[in-house]
Amino acid sequence: MSRALKSLSAVIFFLGFLALVSWPRGIGAAPAGAAAVGDKANELDRLVVTHASAMIQEGRRTFRFDTFGDEHFWGDALRIHQAIAGAALGGVGPGVSPRTALGAGLKVDVQALPRSLQDQLKAGTVDLDSPKTTITLLKLHAVVGLTGFFDDQGGLRSVGIQCALCHSTVDDSLAPGIGHRLDGWANRDLNVGAVVGLSPHLTPVASLLGVDEATVRAVLASWGPGKFDAELFLDGKAFRPDGATAATLLPPAFGLAGVNLHTWTGWGSVTHWNAFVANLEMHGQGIFFDPRLDDAAQFPIAAANGSGHVKNDPDLVTPRLAALHFYQLALEAPRPPKGSFDAAAAARGESVFNGKAQCATCHVPPIFTEPGWNLHTAAQIGIDDFQAIRSPDRRYRTTPLKGLWTHGKGGFYHDGRFATLDLVVDHYDTFFTLGLSAREKSDLVQYLESL
Repeated sequence: MSRALKSLSAVIFFLGFLALVSWPRGIGAAPAGAAAVGDKANELDRLVVTHASAMIQEGRRTFRFDTFGDEHFWGDALRIHQAIAGAALGGVGPGVSPRTALGAGLKVDVQALPRSLQDQLKAGTVDLDSPKTTITLLKLHAVVGLTGFFDDQGGLRSVGIQCALCHSTVDDSLAPGIGHRLDGWANRDLNVGAVVGLSPHLTPVASLLGVDEATVRAVLASWGPGKFDAELFLDGKAFRPDGATAATLLPPAFGLAGVNLHTWTGWGSVTHWNAFVANLEMHGQGIFFDPRLDDAAQFPIAAANGSGHVKNDPDLVTPRLAALHFYQLALEAPRPPKGSFDAAAAARGESVFNGKAQCATCHVPPIFTEPGWNLHTAAQIGIDDFQAIRSPDRRYRTTPLKGLWTHGKGGFYHDGRFATLDLVVDHYDTFFTLGLSAREKSDLVQYLESL
């Protein structure tokens, strides 16, 4: 017998022996010790679930209530709390009533209100024109994204802001602007410029930008509802070349699982942007590193102020980033309400999306953006590059499309230049010479509204 055949026979014999000794335990039975391994694996699975649940709860608290110490800026420096309280309550000016606050797009969490107050609101017996009522709401932690800090006598001594200020709204279940929280939704009602403009002391902002307070107030007034200019404190560009505001629409913070770069112009990952905003925009007390901001030609304000090398002790931001990131990734894009779109047309539109319109080339289902480096030059999408060149990569991100129906207010694209989805489709049909028919365009819009 050849050496190869002898080896093969040995292998067959060994396999037969294994089969024989395992037979008493039954065909297909688990090997000895497998139950213990399984129990250990189950315990690890339980630990993972427990850890995930704890992370989501911590992240939710951070998203909704953590100021990262930014009250030192909004309260101590800008003194916005004085404008909210008004002269009658130890502040300045007329004060801010709930009606005024709701008019500026601020929201109230109905679940933070005692049942008695909910009943009074329903009955219309609450004075919505009194700053005293606003103070009460702040004491209840009911104003979404805004926290009041009080002295021993109950007087408002400072205020801070949270992520939820811009990236949450409410379902209006009790009244317009008063309802259950909708975390991750872009608050397109919020007039950020008007809220910041309440400050009786904008000198810190004026000094940062190297202009006078009157100029700062004019810039803030130009933003309007649903817009904010995150790059203003980096490059000082307050207006576009055509004279329009340089502010962009507040984006949603849901549907980001699996998405690489965040924001309209792809500054970085979700957690990079969280650190960026917490430190540089909210003015929290943390640590932030981004040497790209040392480029004085592109980011003169940031370079002059060392914005890419922030270091505070204690660091109130970094310990919160992991759970905050985890919670945001758990926020799914909300499904559109039943009956809000034509299902048959949407089904046809899906075929157009994946075929003739070529939308899926960049908006790859099911995340509806590119898996990977999801950026494009302005020339590739047929628009100007003003906002793109304000970012390090000088490009625009392929926006994820799920939940489009929640943030149509203010228009589409980063600056709302297209008032409707129909106009977005028209733009691409023309730019890429797609030759879509009127019905195909309509069906495509219905599909987009179904996502």
